[in-house]
Amino acid sequence: MITVIAVGFGVLLTIGVIVGILDAANAAQWRWVAAERRRDWEDRQLERSAHGYDSWADEDE
Repeated sequence: MITVIAVGFGVLLTIGVIVGILDAANAAQWRWVAAERRRDWEDRQLERSAHGYDSWADEDE
């Protein structure tokens, strides 16, 4: 029984290390995607405010 628990813990540890490595490898790409999405969102917000929308009346649309 202890062997099964130890093997299960080892598998979880291995999966955790693999996921951590893959996440670290792709982090820069995801930061770039997030920055691009934020720029797009900010542009949309500027366009909306330029058309006379009140920031407090967003739920009235």
